[in-house]
Amino acid sequence: MTPRDERRYSKLLRVPRVVDDAWLSQPEAARQLGIALFRVGALIACGHLAPAENSAGSAGVTITSVQAEKTWRDSATYRAKVLRFLKDTIGFF
Repeated sequence: MTPRDERRYSKLLRVPRVVDDAWLSQPEAARQLGIALFRVGALIACGHLAPAENSAGSAGVTITSVQAEKTWRDSATYRAKVLRFLKDTIGFF
């Protein structure tokens, strides 16, 4: 099994390749946001984090999307967080 840090996105997905300075691995994004790793995947699926590949082709997310998510989490009201959760849950089904 391939370690998570070395995984790549499927060739079927059109994911932009970014310079290494603009890229974070999914585990590092989870650490910076203070969430579980599986939540990073959920945030990508819901469009809150932008998937990207680094110059080596490894799967991850853009730093700007992680910063935007962190800013939103720090400033959003409880009501906004609940509404976002409900919208994401309904959109998932």
